[in-house]
Amino acid sequence: MVIKKEYIGSYGIIIENNEIILVKKANGGYKGKLDLPGGGIMHNETPMVTLKREIKEEAGLDVLECSLYDVTSTNIKWQMDNGKYEDLHHIGVLYLVNAQGNLKTIPDGLDSLGAKRYAINKLKKDELTPFAVYVLKKMGYLK
Repeated sequence: MVIKKEYIGSYGIIIENNEIILVKKANGGYKGKLDLPGGGIMHNETPMVTLKREIKEEAGLDVLECSLYDVTSTNIKWQMDNGKYEDLHHIGVLYLVNAQGNLKTIPDGLDSLGAKRYAINKLKKDELTPFAVYVLKKMGYLK
């Protein structure tokens, strides 16, 4: 059985000195991959409010400034823990972010195994989620 699902989230692109802040996914179709900090837009929440909440939850940082970068989507099919398959249409509202605070490197208890700064030139496509690859390619960091 295949379950079709749509998921809309807000995600932050935080780059400084050729380093990007990414979180390691704890579960779901991207489990074990490095992703932009962010997550699902809750009922009655604006994309920007979601962005600020998720970056605080996953990375421990406060958003100082942000600007809309792009809106994109991807589609993945993956097997869930219950053996069923999910066909996920994942839509992402992507923001360029300037943030401050102490980076949270421990799991958030939900979806992140912790955040970390990564040297962009050492990242490999196969360790990244589709949104992270998309952003780094569009910005000219990855081919």
